[in-house]
Amino acid sequence: MVLQAIKYKRGSLQILDQLKLPHAEVYDEIRSSKDAWHAIKEMRTRGAPAIAIVAALSLAVELQENATKGELSTTAEEVVAFIVEKLDYLVTSRPTAVNLADAARKLRVIVEDFANSNSAVGKAVKDVYVEAAEQMLVDDVLDNEAIGKHGAEWIKENTEEGKGGSMSILTHCNTGSLATAGYGTALGVIRTVHGNGWLKNAFCTETRPYNQGSRLTAFELVHDRIPATLVTDSMAAALLKLKRSSDRIAAIITGADRVAANGDTANKIGTYSLAILARYHGVKFLVAAPRTTIDLETKSGEDIIIEERPGKEVTMVKGPRFDGVSLDLQSVEMVSIAADGIGVWNPAFDVTPAELIDGIVTEVGVAEKDGDGKFDLARLFAANRSGIKPSTIGGM
Repeated sequence: MVLQAIKYKRGSLQILDQLKLPHAEVYDEIRSSKDAWHAIKEMRTRGAPAIAIVAALSLAVELQENATKGELSTTAEEVVAFIVEKLDYLVTSRPTAVNLADAARKLRVIVEDFANSNSAVGKAVKDVYVEAAEQMLVDDVLDNEAIGKHGAEWIKENTEEGKGGSMSILTHCNTGSLATAGYGTALGVIRTVHGNGWLKNAFCTETRPYNQGSRLTAFELVHDRIPATLVTDSMAAALLKLKRSSDRIAAIITGADRVAANGDTANKIGTYSLAILARYHGVKFLVAAPRTTIDLETKSGEDIIIEERPGKEVTMVKGPRFDGVSLDLQSVEMVSIAADGIGVWNPAFDVTPAELIDGIVTEVGVAEKDGDGKFDLARLFAANRSGIKPSTIGGM
């Protein structure tokens, strides 16, 4: 059974606290947009798609609570203003992840259009918002499953390893059920490859400094019983040089926090270096993300704001005490691993140039570059969800 990082029913939202993984599974109750803002900022919930869903649903829960307590305005305009204010606030929690801003924009348009075109009361506006937020949860899972299908088929058809039988895939950070509403993007592709019987092994990077690979991706792979191996970030080059042939490494696939109109992609720090390694070693490099991650208003990677995080994430590690035999899960400690007083630069993301990306896997197919080596991502938004094969979007 795939991990469930978001538990929702109308009026109730719980998130799996990813800071406590992989050693403890604890769900936090999210009762308001303020709770969600702090959960996102503190990275108790993370991953661009999941951030958007949690933010949207947190406000749905808050609106339901207000209605139950009789604190919801009866005036449609006041409820719309409340929703817009809260959405703007939620977007400030993680500015690089475009899915959050995209979800907020869509939800705002929905409630404003509804209020302007109907003799609506406050409760009706609330109901429209809640239903729209809930639909986003449903759609994200369906989109992830489609991404898995398209990505798996593309690798199978476009790599010698895929054509020849079982293959291995390297991934970075965490892009699975813990980063989405369910199933995952890049890790969803690996799940599909495994489910189809095509996977020899999955390799996951540790993903310093926050260790989303070793803490979260490894946790999911073990949970789903997918054959996998953990490597540190600095081992990736040696892995491709020494084990590509024996382990039949077909591709590196990552997620994305924002894809610019030209295909430049912001993702977890370390993605750019993997793309360079893939190009040098002749390995396909793919980005897997729903279309909500594509920001056509951002022309290139130069326009993407890169979040910088606290230096202690680099100089400290947190985990349960190990006594030489077993882990003491009741004794969780923060340990220093760097010289006291050293300066730290800690960007959360880097930008991979489009020229290093072989394909962008979305829920409607895999976008490839045209004969001039350019992506035309606008064409993805005209694609029919129900029927475009990956090969037919190629040559964009």
